[in-house]
Amino acid sequence: MHKYEIIIYWSNDDQAFIAEVPELPGCMAHGKSPEDALSNCKDAMELWLDTAKEFGRSIPEPKGRRLQYA
Repeated sequence: MHKYEIIIYWSNDDQAFIAEVPELPGCMAHGKSPEDALSNCKDAMELWLDTAKEFGRSIPEPKGRRLQYA
């Protein structure tokens, strides 16, 4: 299990839930429900990481939860 932050939100443009992994550029997926989007995103993360390894690209360390300042 990877410990990257995943952000899930509704997209009116796509009429679907979107799950994004900000630390893995371009890594995102969609689904009809938040659960579908999350499941699809986990698959996308595996593919992203496998592809990065295959091409010898650097893989960022998970930072976990982002800090937000008021």
